[in-house]
Amino acid sequence: MGRFALRSGLRWKVSLAIAAVSTLVAVVLSLVVHNAARVSMLDNSRTVMDERVKVAQRWYEQSRVLGFGAKLDDPKLPEQLKKEAWRGQRATYLEDSGTGTPEVWASVPLRNGKVLSVHTKFQDRFAVLNDLDRVLLIGSVAVVMGGIALGVLIGDQLSRRLRKAATAARKLAEGDSEVRVREAIGGRVRDETDDLARAVDGMAEALQQRLEAERRVTADIAHELRTPVTGLLTAAELLPPGRPTELVRDRAQAMRTLVEDVLEVARLDGFAERAELQEIAVAEFIARRVRAVAPDAVINVARDAHVSTDPRRLERILGNLLANAARHGKPPFEVTVEGRVLRVRDHGPGFPEELLKDGPSRFRTGSKDRAGTGHGLGLTIAAGQARVLGARLTFRNADPVLDGTDGMNGTDGECRGAVAVLWLPESAPTNTGSFPIIEVPD
Repeated sequence: MGRFALRSGLRWKVSLAIAAVSTLVAVVLSLVVHNAARVSMLDNSRTVMDERVKVAQRWYEQSRVLGFGAKLDDPKLPEQLKKEAWRGQRATYLEDSGTGTPEVWASVPLRNGKVLSVHTKFQDRFAVLNDLDRVLLIGSVAVVMGGIALGVLIGDQLSRRLRKAATAARKLAEGDSEVRVREAIGGRVRDETDDLARAVDGMAEALQQRLEAERRVTADIAHELRTPVTGLLTAAELLPPGRPTELVRDRAQAMRTLVEDVLEVARLDGFAERAELQEIAVAEFIARRVRAVAPDAVINVARDAHVSTDPRRLERILGNLLANAARHGKPPFEVTVEGRVLRVRDHGPGFPEELLKDGPSRFRTGSKDRAGTGHGLGLTIAAGQARVLGARLTFRNADPVLDGTDGMNGTDGECRGAVAVLWLPESAPTNTGSFPIIEVPD
């Protein structure tokens, strides 16, 4: 069962992080301001009530007039105030249920033994607190929205730089040695992205130098071997007829072929090869070349097409694919033409898993199922020549046998064979050496 992975952009992650922090700060500050304002209003209300009860006491003692709505021995007087009056103390009391406006009391004992008290709710004052809460809410929303906008701005700038760096890195991986990540991201801002770009550029330059050195060594060795191998092949022709002579000639010719293949791989690795384009009819061209190199192969033409390509390189690719099928696969061999798409199929054990996963590799001849003669350069050269043509060469295995009745493998579950597919481009490679993108269906 696959694991579902939620992928989101960096700018949205930064925006959400800033929004979360902004929300937290806004909520905390709003609560602090609200509580501070409420406590201040309550303290002020108790002070006002204390002043009122003192004035009411003077009025009553001087003129027996009850002012500010004062009452004597109010039956609703809270017990705490009754206790304070019994002790002879003037006091204030706050009744706050947590909902609605609090009620504030003040009381003072009189000389005649009675208790004078006043109380009110200060609704107008606490209405201001509701207005303050609305202002705090609007301010908090504004802060959060501003934080999101700032996060999108910062995240988008960082994300854009990283996308440019990723695009440049992909071009480096595709073989464009002139690309530099630091130049691609540009900008005046200096941050960790610049450090990453410099590190990638340094790594790319080091790898490029190492690969170039290895390519030169390989080409030099193969070039130096060409002359003695040619001399060996010439000398073998002068030997008297016989089985030993045939063996010497065969091995000398195999060595010469290997040297030529190594030189070709070195040239392809240098990205210096350019296609010499001609307009050809694909079906006719393929049929003629297949009959020349593999007369027993079956040719199927589903649809013809005219393309601008290099006939010599296309012939090289086709010949290597057919040679690989003959060496490692089993007949019948099928070549199918569907417009710009060419398929070469055998009915052998199929391509090894390493090739399907990583692509062709030089001097790797496959798993034990496809082991044998060869040096693993045929498919490597075919893939390199396809790159020069701006084409795409893919490898897969055919569907497995389900009933063992196809007459080829005869065992349930075995592979029906290896399939190599060449996708020729609609447009030819440009003069600058860049290649069009080949869209390959799933």
